[in-house]
Amino acid sequence: MLQAIGLTSAPRRGLPAAVDDLTLEARPGHVTALLGPPGSGKTAALRLMLELDPGRGITYFRGRPLHRIPHPAREVGVLLGDVPGHPARTARGQLRMLCAAAGVPVARADEVLDAVGLAGLGDRRIGALSLGMDRRLALASALLGDPHALVLDDPAEGLSPRDAGWLHELLRAHAARGGTVLYTTTDTREAARNAHRVITIDGGRLVADQGAGDFSRTRLRPRVAVRTPHAARLAAVVSREARVARRSVEVVTEAGGRLSVYGSTCAEIGDTAFRHGLPVHQLADEIGDTGPVASPQPAGAVEPAASGGIAGPTGRERPIDPAHSTSHADLVGHADLTARANPTGHGDTTGPALPAASASPGGPAALAVPDDSERPGLPRPVVRSSSPKLPPPIRRRPARGPLHPLRYELRRMFGVRTTPLIMAVVMVLSAGLSVLLARTGHAPLPKTLAAWPSLLPLPPAAVGAGILGALSFGDEFRYPALAAGRGAIPRRPGLLIAKLVVSAGAAVALALAVVLVSAEALRVVYGPELIGIFPNSVPLYVGWVGLVVGCAWAGLLAAGIFRVTAAGVAAVLAVPVLVAPLVRKVLSTGPDPRSVVGLPGRLRELVWPSWPHETDRWVAAAVRLVAHPVGAALSLSLSVLVCAYLFTGLHRRVRWRS
Repeated sequence: MLQAIGLTSAPRRGLPAAVDDLTLEARPGHVTALLGPPGSGKTAALRLMLELDPGRGITYFRGRPLHRIPHPAREVGVLLGDVPGHPARTARGQLRMLCAAAGVPVARADEVLDAVGLAGLGDRRIGALSLGMDRRLALASALLGDPHALVLDDPAEGLSPRDAGWLHELLRAHAARGGTVLYTTTDTREAARNAHRVITIDGGRLVADQGAGDFSRTRLRPRVAVRTPHAARLAAVVSREARVARRSVEVVTEAGGRLSVYGSTCAEIGDTAFRHGLPVHQLADEIGDTGPVASPQPAGAVEPAASGGIAGPTGRERPIDPAHSTSHADLVGHADLTARANPTGHGDTTGPALPAASASPGGPAALAVPDDSERPGLPRPVVRSSSPKLPPPIRRRPARGPLHPLRYELRRMFGVRTTPLIMAVVMVLSAGLSVLLARTGHAPLPKTLAAWPSLLPLPPAAVGAGILGALSFGDEFRYPALAAGRGAIPRRPGLLIAKLVVSAGAAVALALAVVLVSAEALRVVYGPELIGIFPNSVPLYVGWVGLVVGCAWAGLLAAGIFRVTAAGVAAVLAVPVLVAPLVRKVLSTGPDPRSVVGLPGRLRELVWPSWPHETDRWVAAAVRLVAHPVGAALSLSLSVLVCAYLFTGLHRRVRWRS
């Protein structure tokens, strides 16, 4: 059961709220369509349900709000927009990465690929997939955690009729297994044909909540589309003959010599035009959409409309939307809808019933669905013999542990060629700078090995580590890597710690690789006599590792706050360019600094267990690193970023209840 109560979006200044006090529910075992024209607030409502956007109200998934569900991917599968994933990642690699994020077995990736028909395309990159394959992969991502509820934003948009039919068959199969399905659409006929219940919204407010049978009777009306150069004359003739015969016929004149005739047939209109010598250029049966209706009215409330519109059940004139109509060629597909919506052939207040499609031998078998499916007028979905097969349920639930986010982050970082490419470029650039610095002979050996000329604010290794850290969050939000696409998941402490650990490990590996490659380049170019053991190596090692790790973490936290990779890189470059000069200015204008000599010994007195004397050297090296202007600037920047990250994370977790 999915229950949304009082959803209200936070409006921008001077603009109305996209969603205004919306309350709805989607029941288990049912496919529920959220219908509305573009801009009606459908996507905003889904984002409020998933706690992606700020606002009021609350949504319960089987009695629990999303932020109180320990494993959201196992409760709700989400499809918002395009498939989540880096275009250079393979389909199987993307799903395996999401398996690590959701804490499900990695074999689940192959199961969902087989279920959505992509078993042979697991090694194809996401950027090379067609639109239909892209939607299938997105649906596979939503099904990965074996969720109870599916929340999909216009999943059939842009798909061919064949792919759209396959998609809706899969949704009906998920509902038949007891799951909850809620999807948005702008197509009236699609909602009537594929959903058990249709919830209509407009302007962010609830208009109607109807079963599929009631929805079809109040929204879909058969009509005859006529195109003739004498539209006004033919309309007058048809109306006059209908009055004489005492038949309820409604004629609507549209632009371009087009008529829409309700309550008649193609044969009757054709005979009338022939008797009066009027040429007809088009004559076809269609299904027209009368527009959203707040509450259905009796058949007697329908009055003939004036020219230019059609009267809905409330008697209000509504314009005809050609996009929401179907020609005679589509009536065969709509016949099954009408027959299921009105199985007795009676009670249709909008016009004559369409002929029911005959069932093929061994054909459609009705699914037993609870609640509203047993009420008169509510159609039962039909699953044909070619319906897709859902992936099997997850039989083994792995225990919660720190390795799940760690595996996810490792797959995310090394699943594409970006990380090794950045590291290779940094090592080649560092080797070239080291050779140039050694040629001049002015730079000391540590700076030569680190490839850090005085003209550069940071060495290439520190910039590369900062870029890798920024990609940990910025790239993830550019190509959302989590199946549900929810912003709260990357801010969970376990995944944040995993990102910090993996980015620090990559930074240390890059720092060591740069030193080794630079030393080897100097040995090859100038001989082994240039490379030697320099004094005070421990503080230099600590400072070098601290610099690259600090830059990686600064890029990670800044990108996590602003969700942009460029923000992380800018934060890394701001440390030596802006913060370090400010720290130097503050230290130079103040009184003479006090000495911290003997700090390791005084710390030893405060700590009850004694540590080895070798530790004193590392403590002193760390203190000297923090006391350095660049180290102090980096420490200050990291402190500010951590506070900002915590503030934004807590701010996004605030929930307002109506």
